[in-house]
Amino acid sequence: MVVDHDSGRLVWAAPGRDKATLAVFFDALGEQRCAQITHVSADGADWISSVVTDRCPNAVRCADPFHVVRWATDALDEVRRQAWNEARGAVTQRRAGRSTGQAKALKGARYALWKNPENLTSRQQTKLAWIATTDPRLHRAYLLTEGLRPIFQLPLAEAAEALDVWVGWARRCRIPAFIDLQRRIAKHRTSILAAIEHGLSNGRIRAVNTKIRPITRIAFGFATPELLIALAMLSLGGHPPVLPGRT
Repeated sequence: MVVDHDSGRLVWAAPGRDKATLAVFFDALGEQRCAQITHVSADGADWISSVVTDRCPNAVRCADPFHVVRWATDALDEVRRQAWNEARGAVTQRRAGRSTGQAKALKGARYALWKNPENLTSRQQTKLAWIATTDPRLHRAYLLTEGLRPIFQLPLAEAAEALDVWVGWARRCRIPAFIDLQRRIAKHRTSILAAIEHGLSNGRIRAVNTKIRPITRIAFGFATPELLIALAMLSLGGHPPVLPGRT
């Protein structure tokens, strides 16, 4: 799906999620109009970035902040699962049922680790305090994740400095998932800072996605996705056709 940042209208949609699908949109738009596009926001998928770079040479590419933070929460959950598996393995080795309950506690810690600090319940705060005491590596991964969130609220100059500090911190953290993440963030540094500078995100796309969900229910039983797309364009495209009987 392609959505207009200014109007919030659904501009175009097609089945598929790859370079060839996206290229169809730019083919339809034409070289002259592609050259007039000034800003494009998207997630960090390389296939989107490469097509946009090739077809929209004048466009500023902005990495969606939601997806960048999502990369960090995915890395955090990878560390949590690893800690859980290690704790479960330790319990298995004992073979006598003398578990301290650490594996069970880690399995239930996901929402405490993912939730914004200001929204934590007292029970979740206690869970985080327990993690800080019993698993320093997982707690360090949590701090790295939370350290990334506020960068997107800073002015550009401060955000650039804070992002570089965060990358350095993650590079030295000795947690493989976050070492990989800092490489990814360093690779997309320009588009991340562009999103902060221009205040762009994929919020428009997520809003359109929400509106398309009830349209999808209406489209149950349709033979092809093109019929669903036609309904979505009629409802969200902003250019309703003149219907028979209307003047």
